[in-house]
Amino acid sequence: MDVGTIKMTDSGRDLKLSPEGLKQSYDFCKSVASNEARNFYWSFRLLPKARRQSMCALYAFMRYTDDLADEPRPASDRSLALDHWQMQLNHFLDGNPIENSAWEGFPALVETVRIHQIPRKYLIAVIDGMRMDLNSVRIQTESDFDHYCWHVASVVGLCCLHIWGFESNDGQAEVLAEKLGIAFQRTNILRDIAEDYSNNRIYLPASLMHKYGIEMHEFGLPTSTESLKNLVKDQVAIARSEYQSAGELQSMVSSEGRPMLRAISRIYEAVLNQVEYQKYDVLVDRARVPKWRKIAIMTFAMFG
Repeated sequence: MDVGTIKMTDSGRDLKLSPEGLKQSYDFCKSVASNEARNFYWSFRLLPKARRQSMCALYAFMRYTDDLADEPRPASDRSLALDHWQMQLNHFLDGNPIENSAWEGFPALVETVRIHQIPRKYLIAVIDGMRMDLNSVRIQTESDFDHYCWHVASVVGLCCLHIWGFESNDGQAEVLAEKLGIAFQRTNILRDIAEDYSNNRIYLPASLMHKYGIEMHEFGLPTSTESLKNLVKDQVAIARSEYQSAGELQSMVSSEGRPMLRAISRIYEAVLNQVEYQKYDVLVDRARVPKWRKIAIMTFAMFG
């Protein structure tokens, strides 16, 4: 059997993979992304095949990491599982794959990291972010909020930059990608307040809740109080200002990557539109973007 060689950028070792095994790994990642990625997968379709495959590999890694943190077993067990996961990741990236690894996506992920020069520290940061979700979550300050969002969202944006292709402009592109990642996560948190509360996770900072006079139990009500609506309204405005970074980032991203950047930004902005349509009552219903709207956004994203 012919063997392809993948050489990692931060290691002198080589990892040998069969083309057949690599294809199977990419097919596995595509299946995960198409079944689980929701908003993201719609935008993957705007990329050329090679970059789309890489996005699927990245997403599948993120999805599996998140699933390990959310498994219905004690936090100590999940913590050990994440430690083992990080150890496996390092072994594969160092060219020392663990035989009979349970996760089929590693070959595709390794090649994606190599081709697009994705820094290993970003993948480790994602795992660290999932460790923050192992127990009940109570974020205290807005600085803590930004720290959490960086680990679970900004680093994803930084990885995407490498897959799309970009010009750093002395670090400006990376800063904008980090800011956009926080906007995505802020939107997710506003949309999922009720669901997160039911899972004993409150991501809105305690300092912000105190400022608006909001008690924790209000997240479990059937409809939002006026205080919560006011908080959400102001957070939507902040998220919109953060989404402006997507426009600034366009010129720094390769022409192949720009349609996905436009699409994913506009899809998430459409979630904010739905929150506004619900008059900032995020408890009465979970803000969703209908399929027809996503198709329209994708169509327009292809042309600018």
